[in-house]
Amino acid sequence: MLRKTLMLAATSVALMSATAALAVDQTMETESGAIRVTTVVDGLDHPWALAFLPDGGMLVTEKSGALRHVGSDGELSQPIGGVPEVDTAGQGGLLDVALAPDFAESRMIYLSYAEPGEGGNGTAVARGTLNAETTALENLEVIFQQAPKVQSRAHFGSRLVFDRDGHLYVTLGERSDAAFRGQAQDLGSHLGKIVRINPDGSVPDDNPFVGREGALPEIYAYGVRNVQAAALHPETGKLWEIEHGPRGGDELNIIEPGSNYGWPVVTLGVEYSGATIGEGLKEKEGMVDAIYSWTPVIAPSGMIFYGGDAFADWKGNLFVGGLASTALVRLQLDGAAVTHEERLLEDLGLRIRDVAEGPDGAIYVVTDESDGEVLRIAPAN
Repeated sequence: MLRKTLMLAATSVALMSATAALAVDQTMETESGAIRVTTVVDGLDHPWALAFLPDGGMLVTEKSGALRHVGSDGELSQPIGGVPEVDTAGQGGLLDVALAPDFAESRMIYLSYAEPGEGGNGTAVARGTLNAETTALENLEVIFQQAPKVQSRAHFGSRLVFDRDGHLYVTLGERSDAAFRGQAQDLGSHLGKIVRINPDGSVPDDNPFVGREGALPEIYAYGVRNVQAAALHPETGKLWEIEHGPRGGDELNIIEPGSNYGWPVVTLGVEYSGATIGEGLKEKEGMVDAIYSWTPVIAPSGMIFYGGDAFADWKGNLFVGGLASTALVRLQLDGAAVTHEERLLEDLGLRIRDVAEGPDGAIYVVTDESDGEVLRIAPAN
């Protein structure tokens, strides 16, 4: 059963008091007991990602290009200055946000976004220093640009994950269109890849394709479709990711350096029209199979390995946001195997875009809506 008591940080108490008059305040039953879901802040324009600051506040990105600060009292700031120009067409915009591992000293944050430019657009990553007042980014620099840029409004990928050694993983979509989706198998293109870079954008010497003729050295793994959920396993340190399938076949994968995850040669789904993709292969020698999949799709976006104390029964579980499923999907794990699935929050009917664990042990999600919210999920005491 869920814990009957929960010690909350002072900042979290302030967040709870700020939610009293806002949109959601519901108690819901789960397989492990009752949870309480409350709104921390609303009025966001299709929020895409959130990251907690050391003081209990948050940074939240809006797809339309704004980066916002949510104070520990729940107050929503005006847009933070100094963010990069973004292409907001289709699925583009300002996307993920991540704090540098040494943020407490450097105040450096990283942003992924759809970058306009010659040839169309592509995923880019920039970093800058958040000023003490949390009103502006200073000394912004672009450290990575997906190549090539193409004419597409879809599949930017864009999750940012730091590993234990301070390297930065960036997930890159294959950009959707059948005309160039095959580049996911081309090591001379960033499309459909997971790249691994140093914090300044340089290439780690031990990346798997460093020195290979015709291969881009940033590439860490390839053959992925559109990865919008990624997190580092707390015990193994390996990157886990979940990518959008087409019509069917959302995939949970464990990323190994230099490995090929099959797209578009291998897929568990079909075209949105119902037509077969390629030869219709579900597996192929030399290509890594997913450890779990969804058909119909959940449309995964955002994920965490839960490690807090608020939900004792859920420690070590994987939580995934679901856009099409309007659910927070809980996966129980046994090593690298998924042993059970539960769907939470479905009755709210909201598209869950990102998931985070708060300093109070509660789970926080952002909802991809025109009046988007940050929701807090805690035991119902």
